[in-house]
Amino acid sequence: MRVLALLRSTRVRIGIAVALVLLVVAGVGIYFYEQHRTGSIYHPDARFVPEKAPQAPSKPPTPPQEATFVWPFYGYMPDHHRYLAAPAAVKPPFRRLWEAKETALLEFPPVMSHERIFQLADDGILTAIDRKTGRRVWSKQLGTLSASTPAIVGKTVYATILSRISDGEGGRIVALNAATGTIVWSRNLRSRSESSPIVANGKVMFGSEDGTVYALNARTGQTIWTYRAAGAVKASPTLVNGVLYFGDYAGDVQAISERTGRRIWAAGSEGAPLGSGTFYSTAAYAYGRIYLGNTDGRIYAYNASNGELAWAVQTGAYVYASPSVAEVQGLGPTIFEGSYDGNFYALNARSGRIDWTYPAGGKISGSSTIVGKVVYFADLGTHSTTGLNTTTGHRVFSINQGAFDPVISDGHVIYLSGYNTLFAFEPTDEHPSAGAATGGAPAKQSAQHASKSGAHNSSGKHG
Repeated sequence: MRVLALLRSTRVRIGIAVALVLLVVAGVGIYFYEQHRTGSIYHPDARFVPEKAPQAPSKPPTPPQEATFVWPFYGYMPDHHRYLAAPAAVKPPFRRLWEAKETALLEFPPVMSHERIFQLADDGILTAIDRKTGRRVWSKQLGTLSASTPAIVGKTVYATILSRISDGEGGRIVALNAATGTIVWSRNLRSRSESSPIVANGKVMFGSEDGTVYALNARTGQTIWTYRAAGAVKASPTLVNGVLYFGDYAGDVQAISERTGRRIWAAGSEGAPLGSGTFYSTAAYAYGRIYLGNTDGRIYAYNASNGELAWAVQTGAYVYASPSVAEVQGLGPTIFEGSYDGNFYALNARSGRIDWTYPAGGKISGSSTIVGKVVYFADLGTHSTTGLNTTTGHRVFSINQGAFDPVISDGHVIYLSGYNTLFAFEPTDEHPSAGAATGGAPAKQSAQHASKSGAHNSSGKHG
């Protein structure tokens, strides 16, 4: 009996040892993959549709034009290009016009319409701010937690909420009078929502954490249709030509009809080593493609007509950020996107080739915005905002404020979201104000672009 017990004990110990070795080997393998993976994919024959670039006005808008300007949605327009074709004069250096301290973290940027800016802070308080003075016009507590940008269409502001005031168990969508902050209608949701809404054709559309995508009557809040995805939909839906595009937390990108909510196509990602990556990133539609980031560390481009993969470019860490898109002088069609690896990338929209990389040094979680010829992004690791020349990647602006999505503009003034303070900056020919900087740090350029432009940087580090 003792011999049998000893044999059993020995076998158990051997089994445990083997299991531990296998776990260590698996862990080392996953670590090596995460640190050294080169998971880029390219399909050279993928469909690409050239587009005419928006023309920037030669001069900044006059005061009457400024007063009627509207930045209605997260990412500016429903295609989520995150690009404003501003006049050449709208660039650093800037001088500070005003600052408005908010009640909590400003994780998402505001929207604006005419003389008002509408900012939703992370504590669920929506504030209307005078664009000229930074003075608070009204504020309304909509919930206890939020992480989205409101939408402003006509005389109504729409906002999604993660946690309600009453029970905190689910989310909420609220429509308010833009002039007074009076609630027009409100609807409780089964689950939380941090999907920034868009409004079109009488419908307000957004996603939620249980995977439900809603289309509600924008006037009454009544349901028009719902669509159920396999995972949480945290992104803002992207709308082009009657089709809504979005990714979900099951690792799928989907296209559905804006009119009926019926699925047109769905496509997956190859995902992370222990399962599919998730899509938090809001998609941008351009050149007949859908561009967005994934937590598997890749930036993806899909054919918008059928979901076929055009290319996928591997970065060194999660890509929570949403891309910005522009036709860039010297580069052509370009996608700009930051990664949690601390780098900010400019990629050729057709091929996915990296034209230049800017080493920010922290963690880029939020999305970028292009105003004129400068692309702005915030660094969560350093709580700062940086502006880069879109062609060269050279730094032209920096300020020790910001964490996520930093900038919107009316074509004259830059409105910058700091950690918990909103700033208004105006271009000036004078020296920059305290906390701002111009010039300096070059980006690390790819061999292809360096040979094309004659530019080079041996280290890619700040000079």
